[in-house]
Amino acid sequence: MARLIAVGADPNAAVTGAWHTETALHGAASNDDVDVAVALIDGGASLEPTGGSIAKGTPLDNAVAYGCWNVAHRLVARGARVDKLWHAGALGMLARIDELVVAATQAEIDDAFWQACHGGQRRAAEHLLARGAAIDHVPWHSKQTPLGAARTHATQRDLLAAWLAERGAT
Repeated sequence: MARLIAVGADPNAAVTGAWHTETALHGAASNDDVDVAVALIDGGASLEPTGGSIAKGTPLDNAVAYGCWNVAHRLVARGARVDKLWHAGALGMLARIDELVVAATQAEIDDAFWQACHGGQRRAAEHLLARGAAIDHVPWHSKQTPLGAARTHATQRDLLAAWLAERGAT
């Protein structure tokens, strides 16, 4: 990726002709590809482009929704805004939860609780449950309860397992 940028590729170019307008950073975020994400950011990619496959949102929206925790944390470390309660819940950012929960609706608290479980963030889940989150809330985008979400695999492990299976591993 760095080579492409070095010869003039636009790190902020968006897909055309599709239902979304994702950038390459959205793609890296959706696949937990830290190396590509870092190369794009270092090459000048914006951290906040919209148009992603998750509600036409940002790369952070994609990373969190798809369980791509390595890229999600890297995006935040590099300056991506955590301005949604569900981001803060999924990433276990207790202080940010406290800031955002003040103006949150019940649905936003419930979704953030689900995302905290999805992200394996027990302290954030405890924090949100203490603030009234529904323990069995199933969000519109999933058929899983918070318990089910807590039991799912992360994208990086799923990609590794698929790669091994493609090569004949049993």
